[in-house]
This record gives sequence, C-alpha cells and structure tokens, in this order.
Amino acid sequence: MTKQLGVIGYPLSHTLSPVFQQAALDYHAIPVTYSAWPTPSESLPQTVERLRGEEYMGFNITIPHKEQLLDLVDDVNDMARNVGAVNTVVNRDGVLTGHNTDTYGFVRSLKEKANFDPRGKSVLLLGAGGAARAAAYALASEGVERLTIANRTVARAESLAEDVGSVLGEIETVSLENVSGDADLIVNSTSVGMASGDSAGQTPIKAASVPRDALAYDMVYTPAETPFLCSAQEAGARVLGGLWMLIYQGAAAFELWTGKHAPVDIMYQAAQQAMEQ
Repeated sequence: MTKQLGVIGYPLSHTLSPVFQQAALDYHAIPVTYSAWPTPSESLPQTVERLRGEEYMGFNITIPHKEQLLDLVDDVNDMARNVGAVNTVVNRDGVLTGHNTDTYGFVRSLKEKANFDPRGKSVLLLGAGGAARAAAYALASEGVERLTIANRTVARAESLAEDVGSVLGEIETVSLENVSGDADLIVNSTSVGMASGDSAGQTPIKAASVPRDALAYDMVYTPAETPFLCSAQEAGARVLGGLWMLIYQGAAAFELWTGKHAPVDIMYQAAQQAMEQ
C-alpha cells in the first residue's frame, strides 16, 4: 500500500504543493505520493473523515478551508489554536492533529529573503481571513510596534484585531477603500491578484497607498509578479512574493510528516520550474 499525502482546497488548479513536496519526498527516497485533492466546502467533512485512513500520512489545507478545519480534527497545537486556522494535519493511527506552519513560513521568508525584522516596525495587513490570522499572530509574536488590519468587511477586521489584541495590544482597523500606506511593511493576505481566481489582474490597494522604501509582501505566489507587487515596485517599494513563504511552511509540514530535514532549495527550484512552464 502506497502511503499518501496531499493538499485540500478549492480551487486547486494552480497549486504548487504537489510539485515541491514530491521533489522533497523523492530527494529522501521516501515512497510516498503527494497529490492535489480539490475539495468544495460542502464535501470537506467527508473528505477529512476519509483521510483518517491508514494510507494517509496527513495533508495540507489551503483557501478556503483553514478555519473550518479546526472543528474537523481531533487536536490542534497551540499556534493553530491561537491563529484560529489549520494549514497542516498529521495523521497518526487515525488521529488527526492540526498545525499552523504559515506563521513560521511567513516570518522565515521575511527575515531570510527580505532581510526584514518585524520588531519595532509598522505593518499594514490587507485581509482578515485564515492567512491574515497567521500573519497577524506571527507579527505580534515578533514584536511589531503598530499593526493596522484593512479588510473589505471592517467587522471581520475588527474581530481579528480583538483576537490578536490580547497578544499585541490595540490594533487599528480600516476598510480597504480608506487605506493609508504609512507602514514599513504592507502584506497582502487576500486572494486578490491570484492567477486562478476571479480577481486575476487586480490589486487590493492602489500604488499611491504604498510608501516608497516600504516592503510590499504578497502571499499570492501565482503569478510570481502580482499586480500588487508590480504597482508597489513602481511606487519605489521593495517587494517579495509568496513563493518562499509557501516553501518554508511546506518545509515545516514535511518535517512534521516525515521527521526528515526538508531540502528547501530543491523544493524552491522545483516550484520555480513549474511556474515557468
């Protein structure tokens, strides 16, 4: 019986996880297949139940299921509980444990690929979903000076601010239409601009809202140069796409499943080659 890993979400037409996770498995000669399992919300509970089977070592979760997974697993680690979102599940004898490795991937990519230390900085976070929750808790734990959350639905931004405020203190909230770009770091955690989404070709905020010399960070990784990053670069900002965050969170998941060191450079190279095809 071939052991299996995979990613669930919807849609999954452009996911890179199978490419770089399989590259890591092959590097270590681990006889496991990693696949994409497109899963609409209505079939999520049944899919998660099926993944308790002994042939499944675990799975990743992406948009739009990260928050719903909290109620479908048997246990969650502290970070996933704090964030309120699960992106990695480990299956041990039918018992499912949820983890959140997005926080690790986000911070490691900031520090290693943008040479950006969030401590003492001002941050504008666009979005208030599962990815935003991970970013907000990661930034709070890293000691940011000021955090502003902007979202189309301000009430959702306020809810996230209230949750994270227990760690960071008072957090400002604003609608995306009224964003002020006074920040050292601007993070897009929404799916706006994703190649496979309804908002392909769009940007969550205008270039005028991006201050010169800020770091613009887009969690979207397809396309590599999103409309948000292109407009930010034109405004004079430094930019970083979401591919390294994807690789680093995937590396943490890989190590949880296999106990082996994740070959991040090989994983990145595999993902980049797939994006260029």
